[in-house]
Amino acid sequence: MKRYALNVYGMVQGVGFRYTTYSLASKLNLTGWVKNMLDGSVSIEIQGEENNLKYFIQNLKESNRFAHVEKISSREIDISKGESSFKIKF
Repeated sequence: MKRYALNVYGMVQGVGFRYTTYSLASKLNLTGWVKNMLDGSVSIEIQGEENNLKYFIQNLKESNRFAHVEKISSREIDISKGESSFKIKF
């Protein structure tokens, strides 16, 4: 079990990217959240089994045909105990 903080840059707001992220995370039984940021990026915290996390990160760029992901930065962070679902934050 691992948890990552991701920042996604590019044309990722106003194109349904958070909903696509939610769908991909839920399909892989990952927990965490996704949120639009004021600078136009999207912030994600994602937690789960390492293989599912790798698949999620690798497929994030192609998950939404309307988005244009230029860059994804990631870093491992502490696990959040008791989290049971993936949420879209507003």
